[in-house]
Amino acid sequence: MNPELEQIIARSRRIVFFGGAGVSTASGIPDFRSEGGLYSEEFEGVSPETILSATYFALHTDRFYDFYRKYMIHPEARPNAVHRRLYELEQQDKLRGIVTQNIDGLHRMAGNKRVYELHGSIMENYCIHCDTFYPLEKILESEGIPRCSKCGGIIKPWVVLYGEAPDKYTGIGAMREISGADTLIVAGTSLQVEPAASYLEYFTGRNLIVINKEPTPADSRASLVIRGDVNEIFA
Repeated sequence: MNPELEQIIARSRRIVFFGGAGVSTASGIPDFRSEGGLYSEEFEGVSPETILSATYFALHTDRFYDFYRKYMIHPEARPNAVHRRLYELEQQDKLRGIVTQNIDGLHRMAGNKRVYELHGSIMENYCIHCDTFYPLEKILESEGIPRCSKCGGIIKPWVVLYGEAPDKYTGIGAMREISGADTLIVAGTSLQVEPAASYLEYFTGRNLIVINKEPTPADSRASLVIRGDVNEIFA
């Protein structure tokens, strides 16, 4: 790990990690927004943003699930060096929270408890009629539109689709942790997605660290900027 980053971590007592897609690429999950990524393509003339919208889910649920199973679910993915290091920091009671834009569930798989999944998680799914919850296996084992075993209703991933508001209480928890942190590590995100990116405005601590391959809007106010792959830096 970067020596200056290690020194800051050693001195810190209340670290919050704010991560994006770049955190999970080493686990085999693509960064959809990068050049040549999934979001730069169209599928049968429809953009991924449209397919992953609440409206498209309601009107074309079968097509949504065709795309979702093929491109959004990676059951073989496992935590990488970043996830493992963050688990160690939580065990040391240095890490007070992980605020993630990812939906892959890898932080919880690594053992972290203080995780705020701003955009939900593929690991949790629910019936839109009776609210019965189902694990990811229900989606993987079904074909077409997954149906509730109790009422026959449509099952929806607990994922924030375009056009949906993020969970209020998850957002409140994330803002609370960020506002109380002495060190905020922002990694693997271009900070282009709102309202998640605006959460950084709640940080008033000493150390703002930005780790990303490309420049971000937070670079100018950061106390440390590291250009590179976050997994390689943490490893």
